[in-house]
Amino acid sequence: MKARIPNQNNASRGDMMARIQKMQEDMQLKQEEIENTDFSAGAGGGAEEVTINGKHEVQSIKLKPEVVDPEDVEMLEDFLTIAFNEAVRKSNETMEREMGAITGGMNIPGLGGLGL
Repeated sequence: MKARIPNQNNASRGDMMARIQKMQEDMQLKQEEIENTDFSAGAGGGAEEVTINGKHEVQSIKLKPEVVDPEDVEMLEDFLTIAFNEAVRKSNETMEREMGAITGGMNIPGLGGLGL
């Protein structure tokens, strides 16, 4: 059974398809832009900073020399984990916000691969 849109002529459907195609193009461009954006987050009062891109690939890790304590490596590992997770959260929030702006908040099936 085919779903039919009541009171729609071929021109209206063509316009709708053109708008959907434009939305897909806009979403692809925005996704590429976000994937190439850096997201940074710190932990431990800013003594550590992790920078990732929108694809969640680590770009850099910065440490202040005073936080490198060979007697307490576990704390440093914890702070790096916190900073990384916060940077990922920022990346995901940006992707969701930007895609939501393009789609007008519509829940469009099949767009899970775009970070929604």
